[in-house]
Amino acid sequence: MEENRYPPLGSPLCHNEFRSGKIDLDSTMKLLDKLQIPFDYVHVKHLFKKTVDKRKAPTINIEDFRAIYRTLVHRPEFHELFCTYSPNQKILAESELITFLKKEQFETEANETTALEIISKYEPIEEVKKRREMSFEGFIRYLNSEDCSIFRKDHKIVYQDMSQPLCDYFISSSHNTYLISDQLIGPSHLWGYASALLKGCRCLEIDCWDGSHNEPVVYHGHTLTSKISFSSVIHVIDKYAFAASEYPIVLSLENHCSPKQQEVMADYLENILGNKLLSSAIDDVVPTELPSPEALKFKILIKNKKVGTLEETILRKGQDSHGETGEIIEEVNPSDEEEGDERTPLSPLSPSETSKRKHESESTPPPRKRPKMKKIKIAIELSDLVIYTKSQKFESFEQSRESQKCYENNSIGETRARKFVKNSAQEFIGHTARFITRIYPKGTRATSSNYNPQEFWNVGCQMVALNFQTPGLPMELQNGKFLDNGGCGYILKPAFLRKLNSTFNPHKVAGESTPVALSIRLISGHQLPRSNLSKSNKADPLVQIEIYGVPEDQTKKQSSVAKSNALNPRWNETFTFTVQVPELALIRFNVEDQISLTGNEFLGQYTLPVQSLSKGYRNIPLYSKAGDSLEPASLFVYIWYY
Repeated sequence: MEENRYPPLGSPLCHNEFRSGKIDLDSTMKLLDKLQIPFDYVHVKHLFKKTVDKRKAPTINIEDFRAIYRTLVHRPEFHELFCTYSPNQKILAESELITFLKKEQFETEANETTALEIISKYEPIEEVKKRREMSFEGFIRYLNSEDCSIFRKDHKIVYQDMSQPLCDYFISSSHNTYLISDQLIGPSHLWGYASALLKGCRCLEIDCWDGSHNEPVVYHGHTLTSKISFSSVIHVIDKYAFAASEYPIVLSLENHCSPKQQEVMADYLENILGNKLLSSAIDDVVPTELPSPEALKFKILIKNKKVGTLEETILRKGQDSHGETGEIIEEVNPSDEEEGDERTPLSPLSPSETSKRKHESESTPPPRKRPKMKKIKIAIELSDLVIYTKSQKFESFEQSRESQKCYENNSIGETRARKFVKNSAQEFIGHTARFITRIYPKGTRATSSNYNPQEFWNVGCQMVALNFQTPGLPMELQNGKFLDNGGCGYILKPAFLRKLNSTFNPHKVAGESTPVALSIRLISGHQLPRSNLSKSNKADPLVQIEIYGVPEDQTKKQSSVAKSNALNPRWNETFTFTVQVPELALIRFNVEDQISLTGNEFLGQYTLPVQSLSKGYRNIPLYSKAGDSLEPASLFVYIWYY
């Protein structure tokens, strides 16, 4: 029975390793690898050390190895579950497995075929597999697999309707994509573009400035960040554009170049991107609504200011416009200056100037000034490459409703956008139902910190641009949200954010959505990262379960602390939530090490949309601050909702 219950340990592979008697730590790791057991070096080293300390020798025998294997793999919570469905506590017959799948995993359609697929995929013992049964070893492998992941299988592929207009989608968007650290003195690097594209980002920002020898450069203007050539950026985008998703990319140009270098940019865009570049309207028709992601598959769109209308561009098609420029006259709003035009203010006001201005603004109403106007020169060659994503200065919701065209979109700084969310959320939703709206971080975020994107998703903003290079909660929410729909970078907005006359208001949500009652039993953790303060493999882990969504759904619950155990902590605690607007809600599992009563150390987290949760017994993979997988670190939970 012993050999049978732990079959890989009775395998020839295992016996071969121990032919010479005993093995050291290095060989132990290699053997676990060959047995395809995911392990954390620190935990195995600790278990090995405990064994050899007892033996007072530097090597272990086959029995010691079995004990280490069982400690790592044979989790008691899995065994309890196995025994509930296995009458003889050794084997699950096909019919017992089907019962488990239906009753516990909510696979109502489960039948013989389903059971056989799972057995053939996960059962390691050949004779058990032939009998169409599953051993505890196979059951362990199944529970640890992707098939039992918390993230719904059918959301891992593109499953949403991709034929709606572009403005009907949340679009994964990055800010200052060329930076890989802060925005004052940090380096600009091509890796910024490659890594964002590999993460499924679909809107990249390029700050373009005149460079020497008529070569435009990309960097954070008026700062000490390093420079990279515009052409090298376009080459990298060309290479990685559709590596993670086949849906369209928008290049958001923050363009400070002279008309002469703008023509150079247009040449590079056309010559490097070739037919990937969308350089004319579909069928040369001026649209009454934006085309869909489906219609723009494998296309790269240019977002920039544009001279005149799309009609004029279509009429010019085929003409040589080399050397021609046009002018745009724009009003300079004080509110734009407050946003720092996406750049860092170079000369902050002294405290005395600040208080003087504050005093003036409080005591006397400012006289009505004639608006300041500025002229912007644009090369027609570049202007004509702007088709469905024309950058249009945002004046007011009313002005946009009356005169903005469907292919014109706005960029609004976070400070101004936050005021709209607070004071006119419904009007904001009416605006984002019609026009693509991009939100960007305020210029004073010198360390490239991020705002919380959730409040802008709540009002339907499509391009909520974040500094992808800056780890932390905002990027965890971003990554969690865009796991959905196959990670393709486009997520269809809920119907109540797509309706032109929507009555949805994130601050008063009654009646707009069907609430979900959610119950989560936090059972255990497995091979969690150890505390940085620990010399061995210990930590005092606790789990926080957080909901991000409309203000009413915002909540956080916390487990007890599992003392001095990062290898296999058990909690068995149940948490319940009522989520008012599940369509917008994200759930975050955050694992921390309790260092003191006041401070905790981050160990790992996982974030996903509430609507992408699978029911039943599920494993939750954990990710580091930087967004890297911490495999095999995981949580084990039971999820139920209605």
